[in-house]
Amino acid sequence: ESESVTLSEFIEADRAGHIRFQDERRYFKTDVVWRNVGMFILLHTAAIYGFYLGLFFAKWETLVFAWLLHLFSGMLGITAGAHRLWSHKTYKAALPLRVILMIAQTTALQNDIYEWCRDHRVHHKFSETDGDPHNSKRGFFFAHMGWLMMKKDKMVIEKGRKIDCADLLDDPVVAFQRRFYRPLAILFCFVLPGVLPVVLWNESILVSYFFPTFSRYVFTLHMTWLVNSAAHFFGDKPYD
Repeated sequence: ESESVTLSEFIEADRAGHIRFQDERRYFKTDVVWRNVGMFILLHTAAIYGFYLGLFFAKWETLVFAWLLHLFSGMLGITAGAHRLWSHKTYKAALPLRVILMIAQTTALQNDIYEWCRDHRVHHKFSETDGDPHNSKRGFFFAHMGWLMMKKDKMVIEKGRKIDCADLLDDPVVAFQRRFYRPLAILFCFVLPGVLPVVLWNESILVSYFFPTFSRYVFTLHMTWLVNSAAHFFGDKPYD
């Protein structure tokens, strides 16, 4: 009897933990977004062909350019920009630096800064629960990229409405990018990376179009996604 009372008191005192336990046992059935599936198939097909061209036909300048573009978009745009600056506010940046970070994040083409940060804040607030957009308890593939091929779980949408992101749109750089995101993303992710090698060091159009664009883009995507998948599955240090 005393154990029953103790357990009852514990559940009442930590209702959030009880709800989390129930969330983890819920059966998931999410609709597949076939348009996204088809897009990823095409992207990866183009990326594989681009890696073939890069390995056998690309000039050394193009190889270096693609690597630097990966670092620019992934390390600066995603890690230093969307993640550390805008999502977590770990440092302050003057306007010129924020513009550079915005361009870098746009080059990565992983949704605009506002949407990226909103999903990341939801992920931290409700990590490994139904409210986590890429809940690793739903499997490695789901946490890695499967979540982008499915409609958002209703719990993710519900929890997302509770996250305050007003500070993001207070930044004119973020607001500008969100307003003009599509043309900016096309320009910085696909047009310039495909044109610059042709103009600057006479790279072939085919190599320039596929390797520094599609191959680099897909590679950067997977490097980012590994944080959501591999980093949650491997290692011997418990998450705190």
